[in-house]
Amino acid sequence: MRKGAGFIAALDQSGGSTPKALRLYGIEEDAYDGDAQMYDLIHDMRSRIAKAEAFTGDKVIGAILFEKTMDREIGGKPAGEYLWTEKHVVPFLKVDKGLEEESRGVRLMKPIDGLDATLERAVKAGMFGTKMRSVIDAASRSGIAANVAQQFEIGKTILSHGLVPIIEPEVTISISDKAEAEDLLLEAIKVELDALPDDQEVMLKLTLPETPNHYKPLVDHPRVMRVVALSGGYSRDEANARLAKNAGVIASFSRALTEGLSAQQGDEAFEKTIGSTIDSIYKASVAG
Repeated sequence: MRKGAGFIAALDQSGGSTPKALRLYGIEEDAYDGDAQMYDLIHDMRSRIAKAEAFTGDKVIGAILFEKTMDREIGGKPAGEYLWTEKHVVPFLKVDKGLEEESRGVRLMKPIDGLDATLERAVKAGMFGTKMRSVIDAASRSGIAANVAQQFEIGKTILSHGLVPIIEPEVTISISDKAEAEDLLLEAIKVELDALPDDQEVMLKLTLPETPNHYKPLVDHPRVMRVVALSGGYSRDEANARLAKNAGVIASFSRALTEGLSAQQGDEAFEKTIGSTIDSIYKASVAG
């Protein structure tokens, strides 16, 4: 994970975002009845992606899973075991439970009930690390400081279980003061990183910045294992173009990864599409 060439696939859509992910995959809400069928369908989609010929550790070095995916099987094996033993892809688990209402220009994470128990299960399931997302909607110094502080506070609990946290304070791409928010975010993250013990490392998942290499100080920080970028609503082409301008940052795309895939595609068309997608995101990830 520290040195591998490639990117991290974000296959972690949860309850609130699953219907949209399925719609983009060509499955409308009237095609399933209730959450159980919905989760069956999204698991089928994720399994199809994971089992694709091009989805291997040669270019996809990691994958972030939703809890219900971790608890299921892919290819007849527990999901984490399948990814590592069959594909040499490092598995991560999404642990956050959604967002609070906006306050001070940010949306903090809701309380993560039962976190220690979930982390114990993640270790047993072969997860390497975790991911948790909060959101920044304005260049608010106090809000961004609180957002980052919450991420690192929970990150320390994750580290105590021997897992590597992916800390994701996402800057909304449509806000008018995005560049200013990114300046404040860089400052806040550096404060938290500098306070970590020398023997601890975290990963960071950040919105692609307005200024190329804005987060290079974080890429080079000794407490950072890897900096990865989210697509955040950018098209895959734009996300790849922005990513290629940021040295040392690799992709961790969700919607941009599944763009163009459809449940109605035959195996040949699906394999061709996912193969082309993986190639393009890989090239952008190693360009720097």
